Amino acid sequence: MLRVGSEAACLACRNLVSTNMGVRFRVPLQKLHPLSRAIHHRYSGNTNPQRPPHRTAARYFTSMSRLPMRPPKPPPGSGGRGHQQQRNFWVVRLASRLLKLRYILLGSAVGGGYTAKKTYDEWKDMLPDFSEYNWVIPDFVWELSEQIDFEKLAKALPEIEELAKLLPDLDKIGENFTFLKSLLSSETSGDPPLKATDSSTAATQEGSDKQYKKSSDKERLDQLQEELLRTQLKYQRMLERLEKENKELRKVVLQKDDKGIHRRKVKKSLIDLYSEVLDILSDYDANYNTQDHLPRVVVVGDQSAGKTSVLEMIAQARIFPRGSGEMMTRSPVKVTLSEGPHHVAMFKDSGREFDLTKEEDLAALRHEIELRMRKSVKEGQTVSCETISLSVKGPGIQRMVLVDLPGVISTVTAGMAADTKETIFSISKAYMQNPNAIILCIQDGSVDAERSIVTDLVSQMDPHGKRTIFVLTKVDLAEKNLASPNRIQQIVEGKLFPMKALGYFAVVTGKGSSGESIDSIKDYEEEFFQNSRLLRDGMLKAHQVTTKNLSLAVSDCFWKMVRESVEQQADVFKASRFNLETEWKNNYPRLRELDRNELFEKAKNEILDEVISLSQVTPQHWEAILQKKLWERVSTHVIENIYLPAAQTMDSGTFNTTVDIKLKQWTDKQLPHKALEVAWETLQEEFARFMAEYKGKDQDDIFDKLKEAVKDDSIKRHKWNERAMDSLRVIQHNALEDRSITDKPQWDAAIQFMEETLQSRLKDTESVIGDMVGPGWRQRWMNWMNRTPDQHIRNETKNELERLLKLHDEHTAYLANDEVTTVRKNLEGRGVEVDPVLIKDTWHQLYRRHFLQKALSHCSLCKRGFYYYQRHFVDSELECNDVVLFWRIQRMLVITANTLRQQLTNTEVRRLEKNVKEVLDDFGEDIEKKTHLITGRRVQLAEDLKKVREIQEKLEAFIEALHKEK
Repeated sequence: MLRVGSEAACLACRNLVSTNMGVRFRVPLQKLHPLSRAIHHRYSGNTNPQRPPHRTAARYFTSMSRLPMRPPKPPPGSGGRGHQQQRNFWVVRLASRLLKLRYILLGSAVGGGYTAKKTYDEWKDMLPDFSEYNWVIPDFVWELSEQIDFEKLAKALPEIEELAKLLPDLDKIGENFTFLKSLLSSETSGDPPLKATDSSTAATQEGSDKQYKKSSDKERLDQLQEELLRTQLKYQRMLERLEKENKELRKVVLQKDDKGIHRRKVKKSLIDLYSEVLDILSDYDANYNTQDHLPRVVVVGDQSAGKTSVLEMIAQARIFPRGSGEMMTRSPVKVTLSEGPHHVAMFKDSGREFDLTKEEDLAALRHEIELRMRKSVKEGQTVSCETISLSVKGPGIQRMVLVDLPGVISTVTAGMAADTKETIFSISKAYMQNPNAIILCIQDGSVDAERSIVTDLVSQMDPHGKRTIFVLTKVDLAEKNLASPNRIQQIVEGKLFPMKALGYFAVVTGKGSSGESIDSIKDYEEEFFQNSRLLRDGMLKAHQVTTKNLSLAVSDCFWKMVRESVEQQADVFKASRFNLETEWKNNYPRLRELDRNELFEKAKNEILDEVISLSQVTPQHWEAILQKKLWERVSTHVIENIYLPAAQTMDSGTFNTTVDIKLKQWTDKQLPHKALEVAWETLQEEFARFMAEYKGKDQDDIFDKLKEAVKDDSIKRHKWNERAMDSLRVIQHNALEDRSITDKPQWDAAIQFMEETLQSRLKDTESVIGDMVGPGWRQRWMNWMNRTPDQHIRNETKNELERLLKLHDEHTAYLANDEVTTVRKNLEGRGVEVDPVLIKDTWHQLYRRHFLQKALSHCSLCKRGFYYYQRHFVDSELECNDVVLFWRIQRMLVITANTLRQQLTNTEVRRLEKNVKEVLDDFGEDIEKKTHLITGRRVQLAEDLKKVREIQEKLEAFIEALHKEK
């Protein structure tokens, strides 16, 4: 009984201490804030801060806990002599058992009291380090002390006398144990102080004594266990109350620091520095496939196993989107946890802070995370490997970096991509294969262990369990549903699954309702484990339960791994930097190391300089180009639809009427649109010309793709001012209505313009006729060419039609039906079968050539007709209405070109410049666009150098801060 009681007392001691896998964060007393040292001495009752607490009693009861649970068996060969002595001395045995019961109670009281004393001492050692706030102590420590009610705090703390009552009188206990030892030695030596007189009475008494012993031992053991649990809960509540008060004190200090009392710049925390390194490494690794072996906590588990709930309990906020049975985590989420005065969350690429104490901010944060996840998933996929980076700060949060991965699935369901299962496995393996990553394996305790998928995956990545922490969730459901709770004990002892782990934890993350708060979940978890038979029967140890103990253990392992591996990773990047710098010096010795962003800025300035060059184009150049291009665009319409139909009427009045009508229709519907199209095309061509000319002036060829893309996008975005079309229509209409040629130079210019136009059309017509009839006799003899059968038929038709034109020089533009029949019969008489359509088509080209030749002859006669035109004389030979038409067209072209030039120089060039700037700004914000347009080994090498230097600098700053914290 004595040994059982001692074992129970030591069990209570171990449960209260909760050592978290043997790793404890201790802070030296000398590094504590003065206020914290005062609290420490208040609890310890130690007036001398240099004297360590007395630990003799702890060693004494630890030695008691090593006593065996069962009494030793009698040595072999003793026979029944010992049994006969026990029968004779039942009185002595009865007395010894009564003494055992007495000292069991005494030992339990001693163990419980000293356990509480030891727990308080260890809690005081765990107070945080305030040494980093030494620079603010001289100025505001008194102001802080005025804000804190020390009298109220002192009244809330237990008195020294209350704690002293729990400590036993060690001298008295030593005397009692000496007396007990003498009794036991006298019994075993066969020299009892009393002798039995009646052997039959002794036998009867012995039987009843055995029965009494069994029932009494069980009752006493149950009472002791209940008493120890009550004592444990009592002091646990006291510790939680003190921790809460300590958290409030830390919050006050952090708020003072956050306000910047001395207006000094507060340095970044250690975990923030480390998180920045991981962010840079994540981007660098994604682009250049480097090996990132820095530690982070990788959270893996089957789908709906409770991964997200565990992370939320560690972060102390419901920050992740939730769903019932559906996949919610669609991409890795990196969460950086750190301590701060306010409970807030913030994304890496956003400046918005989400207040986690407000439900509306929590809902907005969950919605933003869900949107980012869905945005990162490409079309046709279910999950993404793109990491979402989030930081969470708050009072009392353990510092670490966790990565929540999509849950492992066994079957691809409807609506998922076919490769979803393999993609999740590859993402999980990519994170877990990091030799310094801590694997937080989450297993659902409410389902059969044989259905677990993640345990096999974790055992492959970490077969020896050197960096794995196993977490069993939903233990409340497991205890309720499992017929044999021993399976839970087998799981947390590492005997059921094939995987190994550093530590095993059992947690409860709520009742399954999405509306539960973190505080209510903590209360439910605490209440469950207080009443759970798993903890009461010893299947679970106190340090293996609750998410609080889990977060402490994970944080300790995380920082231990960081300290062991960060310097090695820094050496790797130092060597990589040396290799990259050597390559740059050998290949580009005279060039600066400009990364992609710097090269983009350089190209941006060059493009803007080229756009500004458009404003330096002279007005004469603009007008000449516009006039030429506009006539090329409208000349066919003027000749075919206006001049030829009007000129073939052979009547002056009809000619002018037809011309006026057709010019009015043309101006109203087509001409302004054509003019604006010409102006826009001219602006594009000039812009491209300037960019091409600038290209030869020491331009870097890596900008070619970028400049071409900027030019195309700017032109697509540019829209001509529509209001200019209406004013242009009025100007063109007024120009075409004017028929008055004021001087001879204008007349001569119109005749020259008409001759050039008609000669160009005649040349085109001759070319068409030549293609129709084939090569002439000279080409056939000189070049050994022959006509095709179709060309032979057309040539015979041409000869017949030319004879008709010679007979009727003033023939109209169209053949009559009888004339077509006559030509066809004449050709049939020569053995040529011809279709009437072919006859009309050939006639059209021949008459066109005949008319143009006559118009050119008439144009030569009109050179001397300005005198008659000016005095309005009527002469059939010198009636030059066609010259007036071409003067009207020429004047319209000049006025239109001048109007378009003014609009170009005053408005459109500036608008194009604005469009170019907008395109460049958009390209500057689009990382993928810049990566696609600015390429080459030189660019990639400069990017590598920039990233490696940045990573090395961040790592060195982090290592320096890490050494200072040590």
